[in-house]
Amino acid sequence: MIKIAVIGTGGVGGYFGGRLAMAGNDVAFIARGEHMRAMKENGLHVKSIKGDFVINPVKVTDQFGEIRPPDLVILTVKAWQVTDMAHKLKSIIKPETIVLPMQNGVLASDELIAVLNPRNVIGGSCRIFSKIEAPGVINHYGIEPTIIFGELDHKKTDRLQNIKNIFDEAGIVSKLSDDIHTELWMKLMVICVGGLLAITRSPYGAVREQNETRSLMRELLQEIYMVSQKAGVNIEQAYVDQTMAYIDMYPYDSTTSLARDIWDGRPSEIEYQNGTIVALGSKYGVDTPVNRFVYYCLLPMETKARNR
Repeated sequence: MIKIAVIGTGGVGGYFGGRLAMAGNDVAFIARGEHMRAMKENGLHVKSIKGDFVINPVKVTDQFGEIRPPDLVILTVKAWQVTDMAHKLKSIIKPETIVLPMQNGVLASDELIAVLNPRNVIGGSCRIFSKIEAPGVINHYGIEPTIIFGELDHKKTDRLQNIKNIFDEAGIVSKLSDDIHTELWMKLMVICVGGLLAITRSPYGAVREQNETRSLMRELLQEIYMVSQKAGVNIEQAYVDQTMAYIDMYPYDSTTSLARDIWDGRPSEIEYQNGTIVALGSKYGVDTPVNRFVYYCLLPMETKARNR
């Protein structure tokens, strides 16, 4: 059993943190508002295609000062909140604490290292379709929840093997990667389709079945592949087709957190997804017309959401 702090109890943190708590680990959650209050009163309820469960009582707070120094921090806030969370984490982590970021995009580890000791930070990503269904309730509704993580210098270490053992004991599928940077880019390729969902106000199923939007999706993925090659990332050309095939297996009505945030008028991760591709495309001299169109079209809604 280890001490774990889950920073951000949304669909990702709520599911994986819940599984770890069910396995007997000492898990403390950071949550806010009605979600936190519902967890304190009724516990954390997780609905899942792999089986429902409840953690009650649950350790939950909105104050970092109430968390004992953890062995592992699972950081699942939005990408644009990482730097602020890094400053707050300084007050609770110890020299041997491992901080595992699971944000969308490829910048989270760099932003953490800018604030924290690099030794505390590893690279991470996850695959899951989940969301907050109601205060205190997480709904996992698609694909096998999986955590991918690795050392940023590509080394295989005992500390990460120990974490994998913890995940295994909790029934969480995980993969230790010796090239986490490539894994992050591979996920970025998948999630950037969320911007297309946001513009079309449609789920994956509708976008992939309409010939015109399917064509746009493929072009968007190809642009990301071309940028990744200029960035020195080890992704094969075949991964574009593999990603299309992977998306074809998603539940028809599945969406992304970015799309849902934009539809609901909340700040999104657009800067860390399509915005990153546009910026890096400009840096490396790669034209990215589809990603640029998606990014530019969503900026007015993003600006409005952030000015509220």
